[in-house]
Amino acid sequence: MKRHNRDNYYVVGEGILTTDRNGNAATVRPSAVADVRKFRFSRLGPVGEPVDDARRLIFEAVATAMTTDPAAGDPESGPPFDSGIPAGFTYLAQKVDHDMTFDATAAQLGQDVTVDELVQGRSPALDLDSLYGRGPDKDPQFYAADGVHIKTGTTGGVNGGAPGADNPFAKVPREGFDLPRVGTGSTPAEQRLANIPDRRNDENLAVAQTHLAFIRFHNRVVDKLAGTTPSALLFPAARASVVRHYQWMLRTDFLPRIVEPDIVTDVFTNGRKFFEVPAEYDDLDWYPAYGDSRTEPRDLPTMPIEFSVAAYRLGHSMIRDVYNWNAIFNTKRIPATLLLLFAFSGTSGILAPAGAAEDLDDPEAGTTQLPGNWVADFRRLYDFGEAGRDDLKVDPDDFNITKRIDTLLVNPLQVLPRGSFGGRDAAIHAVGRELNLAFRNLTRSGMVRLCSGQQLAEQFGVKSMDAGQIIGGNGGASLDGLNDDQKNSLAQNTPLWFYVLREAEVNGGRLTGVGGRVVAEVFHRAMEGSRASIVRDPQWRPDLGPDEDTFRMVDLLLFAFEGKKELLAPLG
Repeated sequence: MKRHNRDNYYVVGEGILTTDRNGNAATVRPSAVADVRKFRFSRLGPVGEPVDDARRLIFEAVATAMTTDPAAGDPESGPPFDSGIPAGFTYLAQKVDHDMTFDATAAQLGQDVTVDELVQGRSPALDLDSLYGRGPDKDPQFYAADGVHIKTGTTGGVNGGAPGADNPFAKVPREGFDLPRVGTGSTPAEQRLANIPDRRNDENLAVAQTHLAFIRFHNRVVDKLAGTTPSALLFPAARASVVRHYQWMLRTDFLPRIVEPDIVTDVFTNGRKFFEVPAEYDDLDWYPAYGDSRTEPRDLPTMPIEFSVAAYRLGHSMIRDVYNWNAIFNTKRIPATLLLLFAFSGTSGILAPAGAAEDLDDPEAGTTQLPGNWVADFRRLYDFGEAGRDDLKVDPDDFNITKRIDTLLVNPLQVLPRGSFGGRDAAIHAVGRELNLAFRNLTRSGMVRLCSGQQLAEQFGVKSMDAGQIIGGNGGASLDGLNDDQKNSLAQNTPLWFYVLREAEVNGGRLTGVGGRVVAEVFHRAMEGSRASIVRDPQWRPDLGPDEDTFRMVDLLLFAFEGKKELLAPLG
């Protein structure tokens, strides 16, 4: 996950926030070139206090508490650790994060990228640029020969003593069930790289299969429009339809599951109150069409560091350590552990098998194709009963739900695979507590001088949590390992990420107050900043779901996979 490895943030109006050689926060004034080439962050709240050694000790103790509770990842733990959210939304959230933080011009620096493209390519928008790149004209490597469909990949057949070797689907190669792979190079590590715009979408198998579903969704939309749309307009028409349906799904299906619905409704009905409100801009009526690089920086969104470094890292608490993945890998047969989902990827893993999880740090081990026995069963990740498709429901014991959004992370996140930092070589120096995801999140907040939860609550005019809620929580991380002085310090000046998770924890597992407002407003702005936008086109309605008001993630999957069980769950 490249964001785990980000070592600096360019905040508009401040400079490049980073750390010095002693680990202290530092600000570097950017050159004119860096000003353009850096991803554009902003600050929503006030500047937080510097982090000293005593504060770092608190971070370490809190991180340990957040990742060591044995019940946090136990599928049998039941309430309060489970939520009612299907587990697929964990990895949809991760793909959405990559969509908003994708740098559409990273691979083309110094080539044919204009200044306008650089600014636009580094501005967050919910426009699926992590799926499309810069489009078929400028990134043809991601597209089929017709320049309209997006490439898919082929699984490898399994045989011998491998699990599922007798499965009719798994034992032979199957086109369309894996991401496209580079396939060339002198090493397996080079050959298995995903041929997609953002390789973070291949950092674990769950997000990779989610990305594949979006490829198939786009290709099906192309097929639907092909008979009625001129060939020259087919790609932009398909992309606009896909993006708007995607935004509608996020607005009506995804966001209300993770954010208090009243907050979502308020933001999308009455507009933003705190983040880049329209009154701050004088040219919001004009956005470039696809293929038109002309723009003005003030027209484009920034990303608040409060969202990126804190509020939207809610998904880390939703991750389970074991999944019922498909008919072959599940808790009744062979558990699909979180570590294996990393192993069967091309960015963090080795696409297996060999020693699988044991060889994660050996880039020369493993295979160059996803084994066919690891294709997802989407029925286990999403509830198709929501769409009236009871024939696509699985037994409750086989269905996956997320962990509740709270202050507990599953134990495997205490030691992240090195490849999840955006490359094994770049992260080889990370050891000990630096591999703990919670510790990295907390120390990152210190690097950018993030405000506390209390500071942002005051700015938003919402009631702050009291000391009892912050320290005691509601079945989340136990802070008994902190001494009284550390508890008092934490209760008065709570790191925003921990505050947002604790706030959700005491609210039954949904973001509210500070966290809910940040997430809802940033999503609204990111949709507004997309060239195809349901925010700027409020009359638009979906036409690929059951009615003009409904388009959920299950509807997207049903359309993408033709509503067929043999495509949604090919292993049976």
